[in-house]
Amino acid sequence: MSDCGCDKARRDLEEYLRNEVCSTEHADIRQHLENCPACSDEALVARTLTDVVARACRESAPEELRDLVLTQLRAAQATHH
Repeated sequence: MSDCGCDKARRDLEEYLRNEVCSTEHADIRQHLENCPACSDEALVARTLTDVVARACRESAPEELRDLVLTQLRAAQATHH
C-alpha cells in the first residue's frame, strides 16, 4: 500500500468516485476515506452532488414549460429575421 494522504485523496476524489483510478489507488483512497473524517465528509458531499446532478439531467421539463419556451423562441426568431 502506498501513502495516501489528504492531498492525494482530495486530488483524485472525482476519479475515485467514477472508478477511474487503478485498483491499488482505489484501495489506498478508500482506506484513507475510512480513516479520515474530513476527507470522508468531502467524498460524501461530492457523491451526493454528483447523484443530484445526474438525477436532474434525467428529468424532463413539464410539457407546458417546453411549449412556452418554444413559443418564445419562435417569436424571437420571427422578430429577428
